[in-house]
Order: sequence, then structure tokens, then C-alpha cells
Amino acid sequence: MLKTKDLLGLYHTSAEEICEILERTAHMKELLNQGKKSEKTLAGTALLTLFYENSTRTRTSFELAGKYLGAHEVNIAAASSSVQKGETLIDTGKTLDSLKVDFIAIRHPLAGAPKLLAENVKASVINAGDGMNEHPTQALLDMFTMREKFGKIKGLKVAILGDIKHSRVAKSNLFGLSKLGAEVYMYAPATLMPKEIEKLGAHVCRSMDEAIEGAHCVMGLRIQLERQKGGLFPSLSEYSKFYGVKDAMLERADKNVIVMHPGPVNRGIELTPSVIEGENSVICEQVTNGLATRMAVLSLLREYRENNL
Repeated sequence: MLKTKDLLGLYHTSAEEICEILERTAHMKELLNQGKKSEKTLAGTALLTLFYENSTRTRTSFELAGKYLGAHEVNIAAASSSVQKGETLIDTGKTLDSLKVDFIAIRHPLAGAPKLLAENVKASVINAGDGMNEHPTQALLDMFTMREKFGKIKGLKVAILGDIKHSRVAKSNLFGLSKLGAEVYMYAPATLMPKEIEKLGAHVCRSMDEAIEGAHCVMGLRIQLERQKGGLFPSLSEYSKFYGVKDAMLERADKNVIVMHPGPVNRGIELTPSVIEGENSVICEQVTNGLATRMAVLSLLREYRENNL
């Protein structure tokens, strides 16, 4: 049983809760593989996706997760909402509460926005990415993918490479993987590495070879140009040359290494096309697992609401 009505991040989520979500995700994926897309787990509830930033994978998977489990699903894009008329997030939340929404999946450019919303609504709030803070369901699907491939999380070496400074995916993975006993190694240009991230449990590497050596999972990250000011690296071609993942590099990794990326991938920059399409890549599987993960989170939050609210 989850301990709160919301899923705001993995920093405050216990190892036991994470494991429960992963177990439920396995069940949901089994349903998907059996073609069962008309379950009644969320029958009589309403899910709203509230996205202040563009999204394809996350938003679509939340919407389908709700529909496949029987919820009434509505989406709001900030560009076409009352936000453009000056409405505050708290006022938006109060409006949605008045409409008797049960679940709100929110993506917002400001860190802490999901927490602010959760404190002001009765609905269960799920953080679908807030600024450079966290993206818990992406990390959960990543961990599920690793566990599915290796049968465990504890003892795995996970190399996270790229724009770590601006990545909420990297931070949520660091929190979640560390709680389940994995070792997280990070490598990036100095300008894209958060200061003192070692204090959160990361191993900061001095070279790509150090990060990838013996790694069970190599995770590339998207260069988030929309969050950056200029001058953090010379050019995309220079970045690709020194920090992009190429086939030959994977020879240093574990023989069963998997390659991951939260998407969308800047082909030829973070990963070469041959790595993206290679036999080690599980990028497409991550998308399916994202749907199963969000179904799991919604079902567990429904149980919490039934027992506690």
C-alpha cells in the first residue's frame, strides 16, 4: 500500500513502495500482453492530464493508462486553458477539485509545482516531470525495464550519461536505484554535471570508459537545449564526438548490457543510430513499460484513496 495520496518524486518514496509499484507494473504488463485493454480498476473515476510543457510519450501513456483501466480521461494543454488568462496553479487546482477529478498527472516547468498542487487539491497528484527536479514514473519504468532484463536491481551498475544537470530523469533514477541497491555512475561535461551530486549517492566519473566499464545498463540523456543558456558546450558535433555513445564503447560494458534513453533521442548526438537500433537497445520496450508503470501507479493510488480518503 502506498503511504500518501500522491506520487511527487522518488526522493521521499520508500524502497518498499517502489518495489510494490514494480510488482504491480509486472501485473499490468501481463494484462497488456494478453490484449486486455478494458479493465474496470478505475471505473467511476476521472483522470486529468495537465501539461504545461510539450510531451508525447508521457502524456499519451497516462491517457491510455487511464482509459485501459476504465477511468474517464480528460486532457488540458496549458496553451489553450485559463492559464493563458492569468489563472494561478492553485486556482486551477480548486477548479478541478470542484469538477470532482480523482487523479491529476501534471507536467510543469517549475520545480515543486506538483507539490504545490497536491497541497491544495483532494485529487491524487502524479508528477509527470517538474522542471529540473524529478520525473518519478520515468525512473520507475526504467527500473522495471532493468529488473525485467536482469531479474534484480541490487548490485547492478548503471551508467547515466549526458545532460545530467538539467535532467529530472537522472535525479529520479539516482534516488530510486540507490534505494534498491544499484550503483549509479554519471559522466557529463563539467558544465552539465550538478555540483555535489555525489552527496546524493552518485559516482561521478572522469571518463566515458570509467562510466561504461562493466555497466549493466547504459542510459543516454537528451540534451535539453530548451533549459540551457548558451555556452555549456562548444557544439553538438563536439558533444557527439566526446560524449555520445557509440558501438565500440559498449564492448567495455557487461556482455548483457542494455541501452536506454528516456526519449526523444537526438539521433547521432547522444546515441548513434546503430546503438539506437542495436540488439542491446531497449528504448522501444521502455515505452511499453511506461504504459504499464502508469497503469500500476494509478491502480495503487486508487487503492490508497479507497482506504484512506
